[in-house]
Amino acid sequence: MEQPVATIASLAGAVKRYGALTALDGLDLMLHRGELLALLGPNGAGKSTAINLLLGLVRADAGRVSLFGKDPQDIDARRRIGVMLQSAVLPGTLSVAELLRLTMSYYPAPRTLPETAEMAGIGDLLARRYAGLSGGQQRRVQFAMALCGRPELLFLDEPTVGMDIDARRKLWAAIRQIVAEGCAVVLTTHYLEEAEALAQRVVVLAKGRVLSDGSVHALRSRVAQSRIRCVSDLDAAAIAAWPRVTSAIREEGRLEVCTEAAEAVVRRLLDADPALSELEVLRAGLAEAFTEITREESSQTEAA
Repeated sequence: MEQPVATIASLAGAVKRYGALTALDGLDLMLHRGELLALLGPNGAGKSTAINLLLGLVRADAGRVSLFGKDPQDIDARRRIGVMLQSAVLPGTLSVAELLRLTMSYYPAPRTLPETAEMAGIGDLLARRYAGLSGGQQRRVQFAMALCGRPELLFLDEPTVGMDIDARRKLWAAIRQIVAEGCAVVLTTHYLEEAEALAQRVVVLAKGRVLSDGSVHALRSRVAQSRIRCVSDLDAAAIAAWPRVTSAIREEGRLEVCTEAAEAVVRRLLDADPALSELEVLRAGLAEAFTEITREESSQTEAA
């Protein structure tokens, strides 16, 4: 029998207003131990406000907010979290090692400096002054500061902005290691491929409410659209007129067809061009699903 997954933080009917603007409109959200949750939504959806409530940086106007069963401003609860915000102002004259030792001093059982540096991939930066680092290097240091306290819940707000591909993939590996150790992670990112690669659960917000909550697979399954790619001399405009074909274009010498009936269209393509080659059929990714869900919400709002 499966054991229930522990809820370590939650918003229950959370409402937050800024003047006439309702940032959160009765939001319910639960965070579970050992889970990587991607919190997605268009600008102004309420993501930052939800995180700020859980961090105790702002207070809800209505509803309940819990962090490890306590008020988010409780010092014992705060010592169990790590935070990497989208922007951070840190003393540039301190070395990376000094910044990390200072951050570690706030926690009861922090990681060692060598362990932290290895996980964040900053061993070669420890002696350097923070102000002398590139933007991507500073983000890696901020990540190290977020994980050095051995948090049980880690908030990562756009963590890979400014990083090159290699640094991004190393950070992904570190995040997976942290989750495997039982830490919960809340990730906000505009790189939807990042959420698709990492998240066990995706929550999509819009106008302060939850539009979708489930696995990446469940979210993708809400979009029936598939993309067919191949090398063919067939006319794209003619294919675009086929039944159940949404669009057909030629891009970089390849034919790309979007359809809700991939099997039937593939059979017709092969019948029409026996020389067709390099055939690929791709299901909708997280980016397409996110676009479709938020488009539906926008259409419903306009209709109302």
